[in-house]
Amino acid sequence: MKLPIACLILPLALAACGDDSSSNVSAGSPAKPVAAVAAPAGQNWEETVAVTPEGGHVMGNPNAPIKLIEYGSRSCPTCGQFGREGMRPLIDGYVKTGKVSYEFRDFFVHGAPDLALGLLGNCSGPQTFFPILEQMYQNQQSYLDKLQSMSSAVQAQLQSQTPSQQLTTLAEQMGMIDFVKQRGISEPQARACLADKAKTDALAKFSDTATQEGGVTGTPTFLINGTKADAVGWSSLEPLLKAAGG
Repeated sequence: MKLPIACLILPLALAACGDDSSSNVSAGSPAKPVAAVAAPAGQNWEETVAVTPEGGHVMGNPNAPIKLIEYGSRSCPTCGQFGREGMRPLIDGYVKTGKVSYEFRDFFVHGAPDLALGLLGNCSGPQTFFPILEQMYQNQQSYLDKLQSMSSAVQAQLQSQTPSQQLTTLAEQMGMIDFVKQRGISEPQARACLADKAKTDALAKFSDTATQEGGVTGTPTFLINGTKADAVGWSSLEPLLKAAGG
């Protein structure tokens, strides 16, 4: 797999973030409100997480009548803003009611940096996926600043490295190996995840398929019950969830 090295030094605030204009769901006539569904005894819908066949992770009631999917980039500032402002209200106000399930699928608009972040975010089990995602977004500016300040010597070094070496170098430059070490992923485990070619190819294929078959071109892209939503942030997404009966 050849990684798009040109993406390493893109102006991340602008590149392919929040530019998907092919939206179909808007806040029209509201649907009939759906009933809340309690989690089974001793369980919490926030803690009910599974891996999906499309390579994402879904949180919440597996039979929720409202299914929200986000294609997101961990290096996209617009996605980061949603993660900081919208993820907690979404979980607390909608997922925990059992009305809405929330699936996140990594979409690599910034090539190798996104892939390195995605591999680390998928490195441990499902129960830690969303906490690490949320904390990555809380700390996004820090690793974006480190990426943007990467020296010309390191950029030159990347050009001669293998794909797995590039991913490891990028993770080191962004400080993300230390970041996940503080969240229960050991350094050997993190490095093994970054060097896992099968996982790398699988995640890259899922992202490519989203473009080729799903028409996803930018991040964040939200789908509500399979239809693209006219939203890029929480303030525009929440009315659509309410209109869907949430």
